[in-house]
Amino acid sequence: MNLNQIHNVYFIGIGGIGMSALARYFQYIGKKVVGYDKTPTQLTDELQAIGLEIHFEDNIGLIPTDFYVENTLVIVTPAVPVSHSEWNYFIEREYNIKKRAEVLGIITKDTYCFAVAGTHGKTTTSSILGHVLYESGVDVTAFLGGIVENYNSNLIGSGKTVTVVEADEFDRSFLHLHPNVSCVTSMDADHLDIYGDAASIEESFREFAAKTSSENLYVIKGLPLEGNTIGVNNDADFSAQNIRIENGFYVFDVKTPTEVVQNVKFGLPGHHNLTNALLAFAMAKSYGVSNEKIIAALASFKGVRRRFSFQIREEKLVYIDDYAHHPTEINAVHQAVRELYPGKKIIAAFQPHLFSRTKDFVDGFAESLSKFDEILLLEIYPARELPMEGVNSTWLLNKINNPNKKLVSKDELFTAFENSDADVFITIGAGDIGELVKDLKKALHEKN
Repeated sequence: MNLNQIHNVYFIGIGGIGMSALARYFQYIGKKVVGYDKTPTQLTDELQAIGLEIHFEDNIGLIPTDFYVENTLVIVTPAVPVSHSEWNYFIEREYNIKKRAEVLGIITKDTYCFAVAGTHGKTTTSSILGHVLYESGVDVTAFLGGIVENYNSNLIGSGKTVTVVEADEFDRSFLHLHPNVSCVTSMDADHLDIYGDAASIEESFREFAAKTSSENLYVIKGLPLEGNTIGVNNDADFSAQNIRIENGFYVFDVKTPTEVVQNVKFGLPGHHNLTNALLAFAMAKSYGVSNEKIIAALASFKGVRRRFSFQIREEKLVYIDDYAHHPTEINAVHQAVRELYPGKKIIAAFQPHLFSRTKDFVDGFAESLSKFDEILLLEIYPARELPMEGVNSTWLLNKINNPNKKLVSKDELFTAFENSDADVFITIGAGDIGELVKDLKKALHEKN
């Protein structure tokens, strides 16, 4: 497909975080961008603010009349039901319809492509890498799965020769990509509704990893893949050592295969974020970026919205919001917050994401959530799924081994936060709990 012949791009599911990055990109290169999504969100508000046309009704009458078969690309998210009338309109008329990953494959095929894969950590790692390359003067465009605080966007740069992309394992999307350099942050079981079992996920990651040579593959030490290894306080090829915390920042040394780079500064908490920063360090270095430029960029990285995102950071009141939706990710949030606030009382509100994921990992969720001092549990956010009998938040709540636990509605969550004597408040989840953050922040400030 020749993108030069495309004048219009129509998104079904434009409010998705990955989809919206593509929408920004196509608007930037001069295409007319129109899209549908189910409901307005902060992301769709931001897209409309930069001039994109978005509607929230599944109505073929809202498709522009000049979006012809020969000049229009349709991009669809897997979350849209097959009964969607606009989607069926395009199918029946044989429009060029692609998934997000297929379009990323087309865009990046003729670029020097960095692909970041992993069941956890890929958004933060790719955002750090995109920031490092952009700040270092590389001709880069980074397509990201989160809003980077430095740019208030999920698209960094406008380069034509180098790209950074998140390589999404969901429905094996990452196999559409053509990476020159890649990394794998993690290979935990997830998306079992798609893959069936952990062995199938691992095989899919092996297939992705094989797209680059072992010299151009970077992996967390311990993963069953051949490549350059990354680790914290171990004998990995790239290792963070002599780690300390100064004024809320990590300061550490990086041992590489050829040298020790001292006093690297990075502001995101948690050892998982140290490995994310190390991956970006190693990949940027492989492209020839100097140590000095990498160090300066790492120090200035402000983080990704909803990834351990500080909403309130005061001496007597802290509120953190995080996108975590897997037990491993919740454990990482817990490790980071305990390291930063030892001895403080921590209350965590969690909204499970997907019935299938809750069912597959219910014991892991219960174990990870039990570690907080107090737990508030919202009902499961269904996303693309229909309910499953017996799979609900009451089931999960009963498995949590902590007496300070409660099932709450969204309205009750505000009351629970306002009445809590906790020092640190955390909201966790990949559903629409993120839409509550602004108002929760206001309520906590007024309480204080």
